[in-house]
Amino acid sequence: MYYCYLDTPIGDLLLAGDEDALSLVGFPEGSMRREPQSDWIFSDKPFAAAREQLTAYFAGERKTFDLKLNPVGTEFQLQVLDELQKIPYGITASYGDIAKRIGRPKAVRAVGAANGRNPIPIIIPCHRVIGSTGKLTGFGGGIPTKKALLKLELEHSQFPHGA
Repeated sequence: MYYCYLDTPIGDLLLAGDEDALSLVGFPEGSMRREPQSDWIFSDKPFAAAREQLTAYFAGERKTFDLKLNPVGTEFQLQVLDELQKIPYGITASYGDIAKRIGRPKAVRAVGAANGRNPIPIIIPCHRVIGSTGKLTGFGGGIPTKKALLKLELEHSQFPHGA
């Protein structure tokens, strides 16, 4: 596995994967903070496209990503991650919305758990998922990071009021 870091407005993100696909984005703090494992090889070469696209995202110039991803998870988790990628830039959805969209309306807590285990945050936009009351709930990079990402998207969205 290769890895590198990308300096962003929310801190240094850890990018990891192989020559073909991105497998992990780690936050600089919070429960999804990650460190490279001892057998990983430092190289930013496999992540040129990811670095470029994330830099453009943080500049407000990119609203979607076109990267080969290799998230790891159960079939249910991967189904949730696939649904997360359908949430448009600048828009939020609730855990209940996601549960309904995947045909499991009673699986709200399981959706929350899958969302919380997202190995490729930002690119798979788990930050766009909020509580049913509109409250910002737990986030692997910490609530301040979630707020920053949502604020960035709102500022650069065609939907100036988030709807």
